[in-house]
Amino acid sequence: MAFRCETAYDQEAMTAMAKAIRKTARRKRSKRSHVFGVIVIVLALLLTLPLGDKKFEIDFRTVITWAAAAILLFTLIFEDRINGYVARKRMLPGLASAVVTFHEDGYHSETEVGSSDFQYGTVALLAETKDYFVFVLSQNHAQIYSKKSLTGGTAEEFRAFITNAVGKEIRQV
Repeated sequence: MAFRCETAYDQEAMTAMAKAIRKTARRKRSKRSHVFGVIVIVLALLLTLPLGDKKFEIDFRTVITWAAAAILLFTLIFEDRINGYVARKRMLPGLASAVVTFHEDGYHSETEVGSSDFQYGTVALLAETKDYFVFVLSQNHAQIYSKKSLTGGTAEEFRAFITNAVGKEIRQV
């Protein structure tokens, strides 16, 4: 049985891929970063509050502190979109879409640049979002496959196939 999938590496796909990496391979590091970020934001706000009989004043230092806290909060909220955008901009020309065929012994990917064969043993983790299957290769690398363009069977059949082929369970993201 062979499954085939066409995936466009657009902003939506790259955001989903960044989220999958963050919630699987980078899980511990991400949690530590989020806790640290929230602590810094709270400290920034506490530093600008008037304590005791001090009068509240908005000066240059207060504005800079609030701006830094706002930027940090924005980054924490839109982390996956930012990482997806950066990854898409760093992508080599000709890799914006891929057609992948999954076989029992590996999978074959074709792009405008060329074609590559991969073994399932290189997949560190499997993840799944609402619209995509994600093969996490390392903390910084992943491959994403759209469920919408999957042919050769249903998403449930592919899920069973890929779980068996890779030998790992799929983590829902």
